[in-house]
Amino acid sequence: MPPRTVVIGVDSSTQSTKAAVTDTGTGELLAVGRAPHVVTGEGGARESDPEVWWRALCDAVAAGLKESGVSPSSVVGIAVAGQQHGLVVLDRSGRPLRPALLWNDTRSAPQATALVAELGGPDAWTARTGTVPVASMTATKWRWLRENDPANADATAGIRLPHDFLTERLSGTAATDPGDASGTCWYSTASGAYDPELLELLGLDASMLPEVADGGGTRIGSLTASAAEALGLPAGIAVAAGTGDNMSAAVGLGLGGAGLLDHPVLSLGTSGTVFAASRTRPASPALSGFAAADGTYLPLACTLNCTLAVDKVATLLGLHRDDAAPGGEAVLLPYLDGERTPDLPTSSGLLTGLRHDTTPQQLLGAAYEGAAFTVLRAMDELLRACGLDPADPEVAGRPLRLIGGGAQGRTWVETVRRLSGRPLIVPGSGELVALGAAALAASAAGGGDPVAIATRWNTGADSIDAELPPLERDTETWERVGSVLDRAAGPLLGG
Repeated sequence: MPPRTVVIGVDSSTQSTKAAVTDTGTGELLAVGRAPHVVTGEGGARESDPEVWWRALCDAVAAGLKESGVSPSSVVGIAVAGQQHGLVVLDRSGRPLRPALLWNDTRSAPQATALVAELGGPDAWTARTGTVPVASMTATKWRWLRENDPANADATAGIRLPHDFLTERLSGTAATDPGDASGTCWYSTASGAYDPELLELLGLDASMLPEVADGGGTRIGSLTASAAEALGLPAGIAVAAGTGDNMSAAVGLGLGGAGLLDHPVLSLGTSGTVFAASRTRPASPALSGFAAADGTYLPLACTLNCTLAVDKVATLLGLHRDDAAPGGEAVLLPYLDGERTPDLPTSSGLLTGLRHDTTPQQLLGAAYEGAAFTVLRAMDELLRACGLDPADPEVAGRPLRLIGGGAQGRTWVETVRRLSGRPLIVPGSGELVALGAAALAASAAGGGDPVAIATRWNTGADSIDAELPPLERDTETWERVGSVLDRAAGPLLGG
């Protein structure tokens, strides 16, 4: 019997790094090492020091190896999946000039508005990049930096996304993949390359950007001697291009050309996202028309306010997060960090419909309803972007896969069931981003198509009793929340 080989899939998220030590042949998750990040900033600012990500990666890999008990010599590949859209600016030696602006930093909302107008409106952006700039996108953050921190902008020799920065530290190669690159708003999903006109509009030179690999599982280099020493791994093992966290979750679920197509996924985390892998290039201004890690597309809608916002409401009310009841007449839109979908970057939370008999539990339930409604309403547009009719009974009956930290919460699951009216599948693994990255690492180490690898590993398999039948849709709550959002978006929420 040949000796066991393993790969390491890294999930570098907003709050922490996870390193999944995974058996290359079977996909068995042997251990997960963890290390925290630090996020700073008040108001609309959200920043992190990229060097903290690197130290966290080293610590998480060390912890995972120790827990797994496998020899470092059995590791044959590594890949990083990272939080999307963050702006990392480097000096000529490859060191960060300043803290990175994160995806949920909303200070660049004015720059986003200006960029949309400068190219000729939302349709012009959708035709080129698949995505209309909002404050989350990297291009808007670069424009903000040029206007608000010109000294560091002028000193910038290289621009990276968070996962690009870490991949370059591993391999010494400046590389990205189409999936994460498609979230910058300077990469064209129409041409599959950086868009020269957009680079000119943004004041960017292509030499400042990493090369775009064919896919997230492409081997872009080998682990350098210095990185190997820092990680306690053998030098020369395969380093994959890696991808963004949403693209990696899709791989982990077996979504893509070699797996499931046009099946919706709802991720409940710091952000709320709904996405699907499709062969149809998305072209809706209401969505982010991303590329996937495997050559397909990944239309996606993302909200800024999800589990953390609802937890904040629970804290303010002095309640446990599951001590909630349906909201009754109350509507609470928990837009505590501004909002991306709908595009209301300067908004704050909104509460209406209070009565003398409204209970704290109902207020918390209303926060769940507001957050879940916001991301679920984008799902019909997502399905249309995949070329499907949301009203088609076959399409409406497709299970909704529920992932992320919120998928482990009873109230989140029941709220999504009630408002969606769909059957739910909760996959057994809670580490789909890291497992998707592990499949990319296995691909880079010679294993073939990453989605086929993840499908063979069965990383997206259902856990026991995790397929939940549909409930009758709560159309009364759905219409009440939707009516408040539509009427308040302009005068009260800043839209």
